[in-house]
Amino acid sequence: MTKTRKRQARGILPLISLLTLLVSISGCNQANTNQTNSVESSPQAQATSQTSSKTKVVTTFLPIYLLTKAVAGDAADVQILVPPGTEVHEYQATPDNVKAIATANILVKNGLGLEEFLENTVKNAQNPQLVEIDASKGIKALNEISPVETTTSGEKDHDHEHAEGNPHVWLDPVLAKQQVMNIRDGLIAADAKNKDVYTANAAAYIQELDKLNNEFQQALQKKPNCTFITFHDAYPYLAQRYNLKQVAVVEIPEDQLSPTDVQKVVNTVKKYKVKALFSEPGVDNKLLKSLSQDLKLQLQTLNSLETGEKDPQYYFKAMRLNLQTLESACQ
Repeated sequence: MTKTRKRQARGILPLISLLTLLVSISGCNQANTNQTNSVESSPQAQATSQTSSKTKVVTTFLPIYLLTKAVAGDAADVQILVPPGTEVHEYQATPDNVKAIATANILVKNGLGLEEFLENTVKNAQNPQLVEIDASKGIKALNEISPVETTTSGEKDHDHEHAEGNPHVWLDPVLAKQQVMNIRDGLIAADAKNKDVYTANAAAYIQELDKLNNEFQQALQKKPNCTFITFHDAYPYLAQRYNLKQVAVVEIPEDQLSPTDVQKVVNTVKKYKVKALFSEPGVDNKLLKSLSQDLKLQLQTLNSLETGEKDPQYYFKAMRLNLQTLESACQ
């Protein structure tokens, strides 16, 4: 036992016992050690108790985690189901996911049909007390606003067809603000004792989202009708909000392509006479690099925020980098 711990042990004894100890302290230290352990829990145990007393919130994937954590702060224990960088569209739930939902108070999802793995996972968790928050409640989803070009000669494999509309609403700061409000209201309804915390945190984050929206508007109003192609159908809300033109989504599989497939990609991009090609962080597709060189177009990176840091401020960091990319690409 440390000296600090001995002082804590002696401090909890009655005063008369303490006076006795001063007379024969050396003979009683061991006895006090045993009494301390039975009366006072360890710092680790105290921390565990404090954590377990918090409302447990599970979120589906990184963008929803960022927004939920921003609202919850330290008032709730916020966890994530889909590891950042994992493809959420095709995600297969794990036993740990089922366990997390089974022991959670609240589940926050993006909605709009994005998290297809959730339905069976929630059923398997058998948690009748679980409160589900749909972050996209009340948001009118867009359907495809640009054609999806399949460039391979094989079967069409459009991974991102969404029956309920395009789900990537978090990439529009105005719609992200609506998601924050939905999360705030859901957390308050399920955990009213922390209403003031959730309200204040949400207000602060919404203020930052308003500032970000103004930055996008001021910068991109100077780039009217900038045309671009992406290889992930994630940006229609961003394009619509700021008067950009996503003219096509070009599907390029990661598998080896035949010379005919490559030529189809080149022809597709040429057809739209675009100013920019956008890939995503972590995508190392040699065809895209070759394509950009052949067409004398700079291949730049737009971040869909499905991979990255688990800090709520990362949303603003990544989105401002997206703004810089759009500004430079749309000259």
